Amino acid sequence: MNTQNNKGKIAVITGSSEGIGRAIAIAFAKSKEYSGIVTNSRKIERAQQISEEIKHLDCDSIAIQADVSKESDCINLIDETIKKYGRIDVLVNNAGIQQDVPFEETSIEEWYKIIGVDLTGPFVCGREAVKHMKKQQDPTGGCIINISSVHQIIPKPHYVPYATSKAGIEMMTKTMALELAKDNIRVNLVAPGAIDTDMNTILRNNKSELENVLKLIPMGKVGSADDVANVVEFLASNKASYVTGASYFVDGGMTLYPSFGPDVEHNAVSRDDNTTTIRK
Repeated sequence: MNTQNNKGKIAVITGSSEGIGRAIAIAFAKSKEYSGIVTNSRKIERAQQISEEIKHLDCDSIAIQADVSKESDCINLIDETIKKYGRIDVLVNNAGIQQDVPFEETSIEEWYKIIGVDLTGPFVCGREAVKHMKKQQDPTGGCIINISSVHQIIPKPHYVPYATSKAGIEMMTKTMALELAKDNIRVNLVAPGAIDTDMNTILRNNKSELENVLKLIPMGKVGSADDVANVVEFLASNKASYVTGASYFVDGGMTLYPSFGPDVEHNAVSRDDNTTTIRK
């Protein structure tokens, strides 16, 4: 066991070679609260690249290859972290995939693949991390942050396995938080909306699609990976020490029923004293 953790926390971030995961890893390193950050990808070279970036920010880092849909890979990811650093303070379950397939054409293989990465992976990684967090001292406990999506509450046609997994991870987060609070293990969830990442390249390349999405966002803009990372960094910090079982939507207001917004309401209805007139 290596006990290099003399000045800060140890974090594991799944799916951290690009997009939101990468932004979280960089935000953690820049915060100077961490002495070690474990990056992860199915392709080790990509995880190693971000680990090198982290080292240049004066924070130690190792890369571990793992497909989080596989139980053995999840177990190894946590075990290797403990071998290297002796503890785990923060686990961010970020890895996720989605696929555009009509419901009736969704194969059982596609269903299991998406549920495996987006829901089973966070379950296994969380389970293994908690085994160590419960035994840790100075400080006790730990923190788990699950990355979900606005589609945990907003249906998404053609993405049934994805939306189902995100709805599941919300209840998993709440149940874990309730069960583990006594052990000083906080569990929270961050649900991004439309974020400019490689997973959403259509928003960069298709102007009409971008315009359609912007109509659903009250703030009128797409978010950045850093917008999500900033919230995750807060939840992992001591500033959020009294926060557990919470869902934070980073969506520019997408979950606020934008079709009921003031512009629509005011254009449709004019109120004068006790009368209501429908404008035509």
